[in-house]
Amino acid sequence: MAPKDTPIGLWESPVTSELIVSKTLGLGAPSLLPDGTVTWTEARPSEGGRTVVAARLPDGSVVDITPPPASGLNVRTRVHEYGGGEHLALGDGRLVFSNFSDQRAYLQPLAPGAPAAPLTPAGAGLRFADYRADPARGRVVAVCEDHSDASREARNYLAAIDLATGAVSTLAEGADFYAGPALSPGGAALAWIEWDHPSMPWDATRLVVAELAADGSLVDKSVVAGGPGESVQQPRWDAEGGLYFVSDRTDWWNLYRLDPPSGAVTAVLPMAAEFGLPPWTLGLRTYAPLPRAQSRGQSGGQSRRLVLAAFNDPKAAGSQLGLIDAGGQSGGRLLGCLDCGLSAARGGWGVRVGPGPGGGGLAVVVAAGSPTRAQAIMMLQVESVEALLASGPGDWVTLKASSDVQLDPGYLSAPRAIQFETAGGATSHMNFYPPASRDCRHLPGQLPPLLVKIHGGPTSAASSLLNWSYQCWTSRGFAIADVNYGGSTGFGRKYRERLKGQWGVVDVDDCCAAARHPAAEGLVDPRRLTIDGGSAGGYTTLAALAFRDVFHAGTSLYGVADAELLAKHTHKFESRYLDGLIGPYPQAKALYEERSPIHSADKISAPCILFQGDEDEVVPPEQAVAMHAALLARGLPTALVLFKGEQHGFRGAGAIRAALEGQLYFYGKVLGFPSSYPPDLQPIHIDNLQPSVA
Repeated sequence: MAPKDTPIGLWESPVTSELIVSKTLGLGAPSLLPDGTVTWTEARPSEGGRTVVAARLPDGSVVDITPPPASGLNVRTRVHEYGGGEHLALGDGRLVFSNFSDQRAYLQPLAPGAPAAPLTPAGAGLRFADYRADPARGRVVAVCEDHSDASREARNYLAAIDLATGAVSTLAEGADFYAGPALSPGGAALAWIEWDHPSMPWDATRLVVAELAADGSLVDKSVVAGGPGESVQQPRWDAEGGLYFVSDRTDWWNLYRLDPPSGAVTAVLPMAAEFGLPPWTLGLRTYAPLPRAQSRGQSGGQSRRLVLAAFNDPKAAGSQLGLIDAGGQSGGRLLGCLDCGLSAARGGWGVRVGPGPGGGGLAVVVAAGSPTRAQAIMMLQVESVEALLASGPGDWVTLKASSDVQLDPGYLSAPRAIQFETAGGATSHMNFYPPASRDCRHLPGQLPPLLVKIHGGPTSAASSLLNWSYQCWTSRGFAIADVNYGGSTGFGRKYRERLKGQWGVVDVDDCCAAARHPAAEGLVDPRRLTIDGGSAGGYTTLAALAFRDVFHAGTSLYGVADAELLAKHTHKFESRYLDGLIGPYPQAKALYEERSPIHSADKISAPCILFQGDEDEVVPPEQAVAMHAALLARGLPTALVLFKGEQHGFRGAGAIRAALEGQLYFYGKVLGFPSSYPPDLQPIHIDNLQPSVA
């Protein structure tokens, strides 16, 4: 049946907010154990945003390891506030994890619903993440964040946790931040990443290696990579004792290998592509060296240094999983990219590689998806490297999908990567999603409204992974421009540094240009340009409404309205972030005021709705309250929706649904198309809405 001509606001779609929260999970952090057990984390909106550890056992059964909600357990750490690296399967039948409510480390048998017991002391004010097993010493190494003294900034250090007693001891301290501890084969050396204020981990970090003394302490520490102007991440040892890491020393986050005996560093595969991600969270894994036994050819010939790595193509909407022969001193070569049907991931693919069942062959586990396939925990088992390269999408097994929604492809919009000209003749990037519906099409002569999506960070990037909330919009007749404005990652360090000192300028210019471009091409309605963003994306949204006259409505989700307030009252990890984005505070106080939308609310002429968690410690709710008051005073249609118990980014089903449904409802009311709001959700009152519009 041909699609019917349908006015905007009347497109019926099977992609509903109820479907999104009831049928979707947040999947990530896979791990692979020698016996074939695979573990991962699941964030469940239907359980109030609770995160659990699940596993696929050697017998093929998929089970919850974390006990039911009544246990009060929630596998989530608040190190750096953004967490990551919150659990570790030890390989001896036990699991160590961080529990959200008390931030203590817990120990649990790796069995379905087995009781978990706290490991670290109560009331110590310690948070843990990025666990690494040190079995020879009966301990785990972890990043520790000490909040025991509220009168000073939290103290970060590398810690050892005794698995028998729970005693916590300091291994390395003195830097402001730590990440990525990696124990060498045999446990003789430890590598890690560290950095100091005012740098962020994508600005300047150091890769440190130390020997482990007989008593388990660190000796002979040395910086082997990184420093001013270089961002290093993800140290990982291979079976030979070589140390891999990702560095942007040549503009792109490429893969390198350090040979410890000689100290020589080799660029594994120099190319204009990114093998790293901005380390907002701990536990990133975009690559994995293959075990030595699995690095041989089919004939059992000489071992090769093989690495399986996910990297992005800056000219396309997505990434690839490639097998690299790291070679010798002159570098390596790309043996090929796997035909796996996967091209996008949330959180960096989580690449894990190990022997197949019984120690033979090769097993690969990733958390990935594509623009038309939801993220899933995927596993591939092959007999050889040659079979790995020859594998196809049908060889991968889905262990757990983040969504079991089966939808007609006619309702799915796939993104197209577009380069467009922005201020000063520079080039910027976006992923453009056209409307998609099997049943509806726009009336003759009518063009779709545009929703410009602004990713958070701002040091981050738009993902091309299937996003059901995006499909909710496109299946209702909207087009989406998901913008990788100057300052985004995925396009090299120089592009990332376009935002240096220019936050609120370059990002705003690029997002306005991203709206004008499809309008000029006749792809969208120039009279219905909307914008939204969360966190830093909320700041860019508010700044675009305050400092430009391009958009006709906007939505801020836990967005920054007052940059000065953020500089004064945010958490440690981001407390000096704005030094690089705007300028040192308070020296640049006047510039902070000039760039803050709250001080230019009198220039806003477009309606705006704000969604905010009342327990947000990254962007305090006072910012949304102040912005709402300013919009009220302007007489603009506006609404403020405060979600009780929500923090930075909404996790509960009710908040996720209300934000999506509320935004669509608000746009309908202020742009003049039919819209409704589910009565079972938290009520939304639109202030200053003219009766003729309502």
